Amino acid sequence: MHLLENHADVLPVDADAATLVGRVLDPEVDGPCVVVVRDRRVHDITDAFPTMSDLLESANPAAQVAAAEGTRSWDLDDVLRNSLDERHTGVRLLAPVDLSVLKAAGVTFANSLMERLIEERAGGDKHAATSFRAELEQLVGADLTTVRPGSADADALKAELSAKGLWSQYLEVGLGPDPEVFTKAPVLSAVGCGQDIGVASVSTWNNPEPEVAILVTSTGQVVGATLGNDVNLRDVEGRSALLLPKAKDNNASAAVGPFIRLFDDAFSLDDVRAAEVRLEVLGEDDGFVLDGASSMPLISRDPEALARYTVGDSHQYPDGILLYLGTLFAPTADRDGADMGFTHHPRDIVRISSPQLGTLVNRVTSSEAAQPWEFGIRDLIRSLSERGLAATVGVR
Repeated sequence: MHLLENHADVLPVDADAATLVGRVLDPEVDGPCVVVVRDRRVHDITDAFPTMSDLLESANPAAQVAAAEGTRSWDLDDVLRNSLDERHTGVRLLAPVDLSVLKAAGVTFANSLMERLIEERAGGDKHAATSFRAELEQLVGADLTTVRPGSADADALKAELSAKGLWSQYLEVGLGPDPEVFTKAPVLSAVGCGQDIGVASVSTWNNPEPEVAILVTSTGQVVGATLGNDVNLRDVEGRSALLLPKAKDNNASAAVGPFIRLFDDAFSLDDVRAAEVRLEVLGEDDGFVLDGASSMPLISRDPEALARYTVGDSHQYPDGILLYLGTLFAPTADRDGADMGFTHHPRDIVRISSPQLGTLVNRVTSSEAAQPWEFGIRDLIRSLSERGLAATVGVR
């Protein structure tokens, strides 16, 4: 089964009007290159911006990109084909971030709050989830989408649910004043469009999390957006929220891409707030099809507020962050039998798409079988040094 029937579907519908930047692996230099899409070609602007963080931290990144002259270029269609080919040859897409810290916001949608409560009450047992879901829907009895976290109404609802024996750490971050923001994965560990995503083999109940992710500078400014898959082990987190690192941070469990769309006259934070995100899962082994959606207007915490909460006087990120904004859609359809819920099978194809951001597509494997993460910060420094570019990193 093809990752995409048409490789051009990777691009936003208005790609010709978009400022799209990213990273590619160029076998010729045996390292990553920062690129911009322009006139149906992928232009190497690494000489001007040795790292993506250098570009994102610059004054007005979209204007800087428009003025940057590429030293080399490749045909866009060839790069997209290479990226979606399982042989992984030629110049191909990487995750479009490098030195940005990979952060994620959780429980930012009412539906995700309910699913976290279900995981917790079921103790990570997917067989018990269906009965707990029905019980919780009856007990909660409120439209959580209308409740603003941290408000008096939220405090009252939290107290009422606690009185019913439903106190949970998820209620605190879902309804309380402080959001859940955690480190999703190490710097440079994200996989890009076309690469395999990993699900740790210890898990028998897991799911993709289709999300919009924003790029936030060291000063807290949001300068662009992309798509992300915050792969999640539901059974592991359900056993204990303290196992969140094991549930979230495994080899190839953070996918980002295909490109970063920078904010400019054609795309802004308001477009992020209005985005519709589609999730498709296609099972190669069983013909399973899942098609769902996540609507950003239903988010309980504004993206800019999440950025301000994460980057500020109490915590600095000198190279900026990528911040997954959370997901509305948690798959619950039975796949392997009654009350079994959804879980991934090997070689599932996962497509996450939004009209103005394009399509992030990956194939599922185990974290143990995925390509090991071996290219770290020292390797990036070495690669840039060999190209005579290391001395210009961080130069503004």
